[in-house]
Amino acid sequence: MDKEPITLNGLNKLKEELVFLKEKKRPEIVAAIAEARSHGDLKENAEYHAAKEEQSHNEGRITEINDIIARANIIDVTKLSNEGKVIFGSTVYLEDLDTGEKINYKIVGRDEADLKQKLIFFQSPIGKGLIGKNKSDLVEINTPSGVKNFEIKDVKYI
Repeated sequence: MDKEPITLNGLNKLKEELVFLKEKKRPEIVAAIAEARSHGDLKENAEYHAAKEEQSHNEGRITEINDIIARANIIDVTKLSNEGKVIFGSTVYLEDLDTGEKINYKIVGRDEADLKQKLIFFQSPIGKGLIGKNKSDLVEINTPSGVKNFEIKDVKYI
């Protein structure tokens, strides 16, 4: 069973989602199934089948979260000494050498990744291209949209 790296924040969000799914969503689905059952013939009952499918998805996600939590390897970068090296959990400040655009990313685990919030999966092309590099390094990364050239301006463990 492989350990899954995760930030403390990511683990807390998963635990919150688990509580929501178990304590709020699960009872709502059970009530919807009971309601649909009371309508009679289950073969023709779309509400019943929809509720059963939703129950299956919900239980699947609960199992998935429990598995992730069981395999969680919490990485708290705030407790590590920062020598300017890009590691899991660090925030990397970059300058796109082609456009001059300044951007920053926090390198996180699979379940935390959200590009809109500048959280990138450590196994993504950019994540892989940055990990192990250092402040002031020039980095060339092959992305799905082509080759990108960055300069690492700063690395923070926050």
